[in-house]
Amino acid sequence: MILNDPVALAAVTAAVDAYETALMGNDLEALDGAFWNSPHTVRLGVAENLYGFEAIAAFRKGRAGGSPLRTRLRTEITTFGSDLAIAHVEFRREGAESIGRQSQTWIRTAEGWKIASAHVSILQAGADQRLASLPENR
Repeated sequence: MILNDPVALAAVTAAVDAYETALMGNDLEALDGAFWNSPHTVRLGVAENLYGFEAIAAFRKGRAGGSPLRTRLRTEITTFGSDLAIAHVEFRREGAESIGRQSQTWIRTAEGWKIASAHVSILQAGADQRLASLPENR
């Protein structure tokens, strides 16, 4: 197995960046297109547990205004061979002090790279929220 194959890493990095653009623009078609269209796809959010592509798509369609605006603070992507990748994003929502975390498992399908599993959470107020992206914390 090749760790961080340059071709796979570049493709997943582009997919993660495209997902972020779609998320901030509330581009439902692009967001749906980023997820694996399968009943096995899972997205665990800040206030929702969604099992299956249909539930994820329905959630996005029903969310007025889309995702709260945010700034990415750190993105870490690791590929395992040419068909599997894990992406972690640290972010801060506009006007919030708390740090958010997002993890995604990406798989390469016949249709391209797709999210098979995602998790989003916000650190609780008062939790140690040192930014791991600061050089002294690496």
